[in-house]
Amino acid sequence: MTGKRKRYSAEFKAKVALEAIRGELTVSQFVAKHGVHQTLINAWKKQAIEG
Repeated sequence: MTGKRKRYSAEFKAKVALEAIRGELTVSQFVAKHGVHQTLINAWKKQAIEG
């Protein structure tokens, strides 16, 4: 594995986190919609709630 890590902007992270907090979709639906691993979505959601 020699690929580079994908970098996400703060705006994108906030948008995904807010959608996840609203709970309109399941985590697996977010993964399909945004192409982001579920661990990242859960981490961003947790950061948004705590911060």
